[in-house]
Amino acid sequence: MKAIVVSSHGGPEVLEWRDHPVGDPGPGEVRIRHEAVGLNFIDVYFRTGLYPAPNGLPLVPGNEAVGVITAVGEGVSTLKQGDRVAYVGPLGAYAEERVILADRLVKIPDSIEFDIAAAMMLKGMTAEYLLRRTFEVKAGDTILFHAAAGGVGLIAGQWAKALGATVIGTVGSSEKAALASANGYDHVINYRTEDFVGRVKEITGGKGADVVYDSVGKDTFPGSLDCLRPRGLWVSFGQSSGPIGPIDFGILAKKGSLFATRPSVFTYTASRADLETSAQSLFDVVSRGIVKIGVNQRYPLAEAARAHADLEARKTTGTTVLTL
Repeated sequence: MKAIVVSSHGGPEVLEWRDHPVGDPGPGEVRIRHEAVGLNFIDVYFRTGLYPAPNGLPLVPGNEAVGVITAVGEGVSTLKQGDRVAYVGPLGAYAEERVILADRLVKIPDSIEFDIAAAMMLKGMTAEYLLRRTFEVKAGDTILFHAAAGGVGLIAGQWAKALGATVIGTVGSSEKAALASANGYDHVINYRTEDFVGRVKEITGGKGADVVYDSVGKDTFPGSLDCLRPRGLWVSFGQSSGPIGPIDFGILAKKGSLFATRPSVFTYTASRADLETSAQSLFDVVSRGIVKIGVNQRYPLAEAARAHADLEARKTTGTTVLTL
Protein backbone atom coordinates (compact mmCIF):
# COMPACT_ATOMS: atom_id res chain seq x y z
CA MET A 1 0.00 0.00 0.00
CA LYS A 2 1.22 3.49 -0.82
CA ALA A 3 0.50 6.75 0.96
CA ILE A 4 1.62 10.36 1.12
CA VAL A 5 3.88 10.63 4.19
CA VAL A 6 5.17 13.78 5.92
CA SER A 7 8.40 13.15 7.85
CA SER A 8 9.27 16.79 8.51
CA HIS A 9 7.25 20.01 8.44
CA GLY A 10 7.67 22.33 5.50
CA GLY A 11 6.47 23.21 2.02
CA PRO A 12 4.69 20.97 -0.48
CA GLU A 13 7.97 19.20 -1.20
CA VAL A 14 7.75 17.31 2.13
CA LEU A 15 4.78 15.30 0.80
CA GLU A 16 6.37 11.97 -0.17
CA TRP A 17 4.58 9.19 -2.08
CA ARG A 18 5.96 5.97 -0.62
CA ASP A 19 5.18 2.52 0.74
CA HIS A 20 3.19 2.55 3.96
CA PRO A 21 1.84 -0.45 5.89
CA VAL A 22 -1.85 -1.02 6.56
CA GLY A 23 -2.94 -3.66 9.05
CA ASP A 24 -6.09 -5.64 9.64
CA PRO A 25 -9.03 -3.99 11.39
CA GLY A 26 -9.32 -4.54 15.12
CA PRO A 27 -12.47 -4.50 17.26
CA GLY A 28 -14.80 -1.73 16.14
CA GLU A 29 -12.72 -0.98 13.06
CA VAL A 30 -12.95 -1.49 9.29
CA ARG A 31 -10.46 -1.34 6.44
CA ILE A 32 -11.28 0.92 3.49
CA ARG A 33 -9.97 1.01 -0.06
CA HIS A 34 -10.10 4.69 -0.93
CA GLU A 35 -11.64 5.83 -4.21
CA ALA A 36 -11.08 9.60 -3.78
CA VAL A 37 -9.68 11.97 -1.17
CA GLY A 38 -10.77 15.54 -0.48
CA LEU A 39 -8.21 18.35 -0.47
CA ASN A 40 -8.70 20.97 2.26
CA PHE A 41 -6.68 23.89 3.61
CA ILE A 42 -6.47 22.17 6.97
CA ASP A 43 -4.17 19.66 5.22
CA VAL A 44 -1.70 22.50 4.70
CA TYR A 45 -1.87 23.44 8.39
CA PHE A 46 -0.88 19.91 9.43
CA ARG A 47 1.85 19.73 6.75
CA THR A 48 3.47 22.96 7.93
CA GLY A 49 3.06 22.21 11.64
CA LEU A 50 0.71 25.14 12.28
CA TYR A 51 -1.65 22.47 13.62
CA PRO A 52 0.29 19.80 15.53
CA ALA A 53 -0.55 16.25 14.52
CA PRO A 54 -1.98 14.26 17.46
CA ASN A 55 0.62 11.51 17.08
CA GLY A 56 3.49 13.66 15.84
CA LEU A 57 5.66 12.79 12.84
CA PRO A 58 5.71 10.97 10.51
CA LEU A 59 2.09 11.56 9.54
CA VAL A 60 -0.25 10.72 6.69
CA PRO A 61 -2.29 13.90 6.04
CA GLY A 62 -5.93 14.17 5.09
CA ASN A 63 -9.16 14.23 7.08
CA GLU A 64 -11.66 13.35 4.36
CA ALA A 65 -12.09 10.48 1.92
CA VAL A 66 -14.54 8.02 0.41
CA GLY A 67 -14.18 4.40 -0.49
CA VAL A 68 -15.33 0.81 -0.17
CA ILE A 69 -15.07 -1.36 2.94
CA THR A 70 -12.79 -4.36 2.30
CA ALA A 71 -12.66 -5.91 5.79
CA VAL A 72 -14.68 -5.62 9.00
CA GLY A 73 -13.36 -6.03 12.54
CA GLU A 74 -14.97 -7.75 15.50
CA GLY A 75 -18.10 -6.10 16.88
CA VAL A 76 -18.98 -4.08 13.78
CA SER A 77 -22.60 -4.84 12.92
CA THR A 78 -23.81 -1.75 11.04
CA LEU A 79 -21.34 -1.98 8.13
CA LYS A 80 -20.20 -4.78 5.84
CA GLN A 81 -17.74 -5.49 3.04
CA GLY A 82 -18.68 -3.64 -0.13
CA ASP A 83 -20.43 -0.72 1.59
CA ARG A 84 -19.76 2.71 0.06
CA VAL A 85 -18.69 5.01 2.89
CA ALA A 86 -17.31 8.46 3.61
CA TYR A 87 -15.72 10.11 6.60
CA VAL A 88 -14.44 13.34 8.07
CA GLY A 89 -12.20 12.16 10.80
CA PRO A 90 -8.72 11.36 12.00
CA LEU A 91 -5.64 12.02 9.87
CA GLY A 92 -4.66 9.35 7.38
CA ALA A 93 -6.78 9.94 4.27
CA TYR A 94 -3.86 10.46 1.82
CA ALA A 95 -3.49 6.71 1.34
CA GLU A 96 -4.62 3.93 -0.96
CA GLU A 97 -6.08 2.07 2.03
CA ARG A 98 -6.51 2.63 5.74
CA VAL A 99 -8.04 1.22 8.93
CA ILE A 100 -10.52 3.46 10.75
CA LEU A 101 -13.11 3.25 13.51
CA ALA A 102 -16.47 2.24 12.09
CA ASP A 103 -18.41 4.84 14.09
CA ARG A 104 -16.65 7.63 12.17
CA LEU A 105 -18.13 6.43 8.86
CA VAL A 106 -21.39 7.28 7.12
CA LYS A 107 -22.86 5.41 4.20
CA ILE A 108 -23.02 7.32 0.93
CA PRO A 109 -26.40 7.37 -0.87
CA ASP A 110 -26.28 5.50 -4.19
CA SER A 111 -27.28 8.70 -5.97
CA ILE A 112 -24.02 10.44 -4.99
CA GLU A 113 -20.84 9.51 -6.90
CA PHE A 114 -17.53 8.91 -5.16
CA ASP A 115 -15.74 12.04 -6.37
CA ILE A 116 -18.71 14.23 -5.49
CA ALA A 117 -18.86 12.70 -2.01
CA ALA A 118 -15.11 13.22 -1.53
CA ALA A 119 -15.50 16.84 -2.58
CA MET A 120 -18.36 17.62 -0.25
CA MET A 121 -18.03 15.91 3.12
CA LEU A 122 -15.73 18.17 5.14
CA LYS A 123 -16.64 21.33 3.26
CA GLY A 124 -20.35 20.52 3.23
CA MET A 125 -20.54 19.56 6.89
CA THR A 126 -18.57 22.73 7.67
CA ALA A 127 -21.20 24.74 5.79
CA GLU A 128 -23.92 22.83 7.65
CA TYR A 129 -22.70 23.60 11.15
CA LEU A 130 -21.87 27.22 10.24
CA LEU A 131 -25.27 27.99 8.71
CA ARG A 132 -27.52 25.77 10.81
CA ARG A 133 -25.92 25.62 14.25
CA THR A 134 -23.19 28.24 14.87
CA PHE A 135 -25.59 30.93 13.61
CA GLU A 136 -28.95 29.63 12.45
CA VAL A 137 -29.42 31.52 9.20
CA LYS A 138 -33.02 32.35 8.35
CA ALA A 139 -34.98 34.39 5.84
CA GLY A 140 -34.19 38.08 6.15
CA ASP A 141 -30.68 37.66 7.57
CA THR A 142 -27.68 39.26 5.87
CA ILE A 143 -24.45 37.26 5.92
CA LEU A 144 -20.91 37.98 4.75
CA PHE A 145 -18.83 35.01 3.68
CA HIS A 146 -15.13 35.49 2.96
CA ALA A 147 -13.46 33.25 0.34
CA ALA A 148 -16.80 32.89 -1.42
CA ALA A 149 -15.28 31.01 -4.36
CA GLY A 150 -13.63 28.39 -2.14
CA GLY A 151 -15.01 24.95 -1.50
CA VAL A 152 -16.94 25.86 1.66
CA GLY A 153 -17.92 29.22 0.21
CA LEU A 154 -19.61 27.82 -2.90
CA ILE A 155 -21.65 25.35 -0.85
CA ALA A 156 -22.52 27.97 1.76
CA GLY A 157 -23.64 30.48 -0.86
CA GLN A 158 -26.17 28.11 -2.39
CA TRP A 159 -27.40 26.85 0.97
CA ALA A 160 -27.74 30.30 2.57
CA LYS A 161 -29.60 31.63 -0.47
CA ALA A 162 -32.05 28.71 -0.23
CA LEU A 163 -32.62 29.64 3.42
CA GLY A 164 -33.74 33.11 2.33
CA ALA A 165 -30.70 35.15 3.39
CA THR A 166 -29.08 38.05 1.58
CA VAL A 167 -25.65 36.62 0.81
CA ILE A 168 -22.53 38.78 0.40
CA GLY A 169 -19.18 37.26 -0.52
CA THR A 170 -15.58 38.37 -0.97
CA VAL A 171 -13.20 37.01 -3.61
CA GLY A 172 -9.79 37.84 -5.07
CA SER A 173 -10.41 37.97 -8.82
CA SER A 174 -13.06 38.68 -11.44
CA GLU A 175 -13.13 34.99 -12.39
CA LYS A 176 -13.85 34.02 -8.80
CA ALA A 177 -16.49 36.75 -8.59
CA ALA A 178 -18.35 35.21 -11.53
CA LEU A 179 -18.16 31.78 -9.91
CA ALA A 180 -19.53 33.08 -6.60
CA SER A 181 -22.36 34.93 -8.38
CA ALA A 182 -23.37 31.68 -10.03
CA ASN A 183 -23.54 29.95 -6.65
CA GLY A 184 -26.02 31.94 -4.63
CA TYR A 185 -24.23 35.20 -3.81
CA ASP A 186 -26.36 38.33 -4.20
CA HIS A 187 -23.36 40.65 -3.91
CA VAL A 188 -19.72 39.78 -4.63
CA ILE A 189 -16.84 42.04 -3.56
CA ASN A 190 -13.37 41.79 -5.11
CA TYR A 191 -11.21 42.63 -2.10
CA ARG A 192 -8.21 43.35 -4.36
CA THR A 193 -9.97 46.26 -6.07
CA GLU A 194 -12.63 47.29 -3.54
CA ASP A 195 -12.80 48.17 0.16
CA PHE A 196 -14.89 45.26 1.43
CA VAL A 197 -15.85 47.07 4.65
CA GLY A 198 -17.14 50.07 2.77
CA ARG A 199 -19.00 47.92 0.26
CA VAL A 200 -20.72 45.90 3.00
CA LYS A 201 -21.85 49.11 4.68
CA GLU A 202 -23.14 50.36 1.33
CA ILE A 203 -24.99 47.13 0.52
CA THR A 204 -26.62 47.00 3.97
CA GLY A 205 -27.52 50.68 4.11
CA GLY A 206 -25.05 51.23 6.93
CA LYS A 207 -26.54 48.54 9.17
CA GLY A 208 -23.91 45.85 8.73
CA ALA A 209 -24.25 42.09 8.42
CA ASP A 210 -25.81 39.81 11.05
CA VAL A 211 -22.91 37.38 10.83
CA VAL A 212 -19.48 37.25 9.18
CA TYR A 213 -17.99 33.85 8.33
CA ASP A 214 -14.21 34.25 8.10
CA SER A 215 -11.75 31.52 7.12
CA VAL A 216 -9.10 33.97 5.87
CA GLY A 217 -7.71 35.29 9.16
CA LYS A 218 -4.94 37.88 9.18
CA ASP A 219 -5.90 39.68 5.94
CA THR A 220 -9.55 40.19 6.94
CA PHE A 221 -9.06 41.19 10.59
CA PRO A 222 -10.22 43.53 12.05
CA GLY A 223 -12.15 44.51 8.93
CA SER A 224 -14.57 41.65 9.47
CA LEU A 225 -15.64 43.19 12.78
CA ASP A 226 -16.39 46.50 11.06
CA CYS A 227 -18.81 44.70 8.70
CA LEU A 228 -21.09 43.61 11.55
CA ARG A 229 -24.20 45.20 12.99
CA PRO A 230 -24.18 45.88 16.74
CA ARG A 231 -24.29 42.55 18.62
CA GLY A 232 -23.46 40.72 15.40
CA LEU A 233 -21.46 37.48 15.34
CA TRP A 234 -17.95 37.01 13.94
CA VAL A 235 -17.26 33.36 13.12
CA SER A 236 -13.54 32.71 12.63
CA PHE A 237 -13.19 29.17 11.29
CA GLY A 238 -9.83 29.27 9.48
CA GLN A 239 -6.73 31.31 8.73
CA SER A 240 -5.67 30.77 5.12
CA SER A 241 -3.75 34.08 5.07
CA GLY A 242 -2.06 33.43 8.41
CA PRO A 243 -3.00 33.56 12.10
CA ILE A 244 -4.54 36.70 13.54
CA GLY A 245 -2.45 36.63 16.70
CA PRO A 246 -3.49 37.73 20.18
CA ILE A 247 -6.79 39.64 20.39
CA ASP A 248 -7.74 42.26 22.95
CA PHE A 249 -11.35 41.29 23.64
CA GLY A 250 -12.10 44.93 24.42
CA ILE A 251 -12.25 45.44 20.65
CA LEU A 252 -15.58 43.57 20.62
CA ALA A 253 -17.13 46.14 22.94
CA LYS A 254 -15.69 49.09 21.02
CA LYS A 255 -17.09 47.83 17.72
CA GLY A 256 -20.64 47.21 18.91
CA SER A 257 -20.84 44.62 21.70
CA LEU A 258 -19.98 41.93 19.18
CA PHE A 259 -19.93 38.18 19.66
CA ALA A 260 -17.04 36.00 18.46
CA THR A 261 -16.50 32.25 18.15
CA ARG A 262 -13.78 29.95 16.81
CA PRO A 263 -15.59 26.70 15.92
CA SER A 264 -14.33 23.47 14.37
CA VAL A 265 -16.14 20.85 12.33
CA PHE A 266 -14.57 18.16 14.50
CA THR A 267 -16.27 19.49 17.63
CA TYR A 268 -19.59 19.87 15.83
CA THR A 269 -19.44 16.24 14.62
CA ALA A 270 -17.74 14.69 17.66
CA SER A 271 -20.76 12.65 18.78
CA ARG A 272 -22.24 9.93 16.60
CA ALA A 273 -25.62 11.68 16.69
CA ASP A 274 -24.18 15.01 15.54
CA LEU A 275 -22.17 13.30 12.80
CA GLU A 276 -25.22 11.53 11.41
CA THR A 277 -27.42 14.62 11.65
CA SER A 278 -24.85 16.78 9.85
CA ALA A 279 -24.19 14.21 7.10
CA GLN A 280 -27.88 13.55 6.50
CA SER A 281 -28.64 17.27 6.31
CA LEU A 282 -25.89 17.62 3.70
CA PHE A 283 -27.00 14.55 1.73
CA ASP A 284 -30.54 15.93 1.72
CA VAL A 285 -29.73 19.32 0.17
CA VAL A 286 -27.39 17.73 -2.39
CA SER A 287 -29.80 14.93 -3.34
CA ARG A 288 -32.63 17.47 -3.83
CA GLY A 289 -30.45 19.72 -5.98
CA ILE A 290 -30.55 22.64 -3.52
CA VAL A 291 -26.76 22.51 -3.34
CA LYS A 292 -24.78 21.43 -6.40
CA ILE A 293 -21.24 20.17 -5.90
CA GLY A 294 -18.73 20.84 -8.65
CA VAL A 295 -15.30 19.25 -8.68
CA ASN A 296 -13.18 22.01 -10.19
CA GLN A 297 -9.76 20.32 -9.98
CA ARG A 298 -8.53 16.73 -9.90
CA TYR A 299 -4.99 15.56 -9.16
CA PRO A 300 -3.62 12.03 -8.72
CA LEU A 301 -2.98 11.39 -5.03
CA ALA A 302 0.67 10.75 -5.88
CA GLU A 303 0.86 14.40 -7.03
CA ALA A 304 -0.45 15.86 -3.77
CA ALA A 305 2.53 18.22 -3.61
CA ARG A 306 1.41 19.93 -6.82
CA ALA A 307 -2.14 20.17 -5.50
CA HIS A 308 -0.91 21.79 -2.27
CA ALA A 309 1.22 24.30 -4.19
CA ASP A 310 -1.74 25.33 -6.34
CA LEU A 311 -4.05 25.56 -3.31
CA GLU A 312 -1.66 27.83 -1.41
CA ALA A 313 -1.10 29.99 -4.51
CA ARG A 314 -4.91 30.46 -4.68
CA LYS A 315 -4.96 28.95 -8.16
CA THR A 316 -7.82 26.62 -7.25
CA THR A 317 -11.52 27.35 -6.93
CA GLY A 318 -14.31 25.39 -5.30
CA THR A 319 -13.49 21.81 -4.51
CA THR A 320 -10.45 19.71 -5.36
CA VAL A 321 -10.23 15.92 -5.30
CA LEU A 322 -7.18 13.67 -5.13
CA THR A 323 -7.89 10.57 -7.19
CA LEU A 324 -6.68 6.96 -6.94
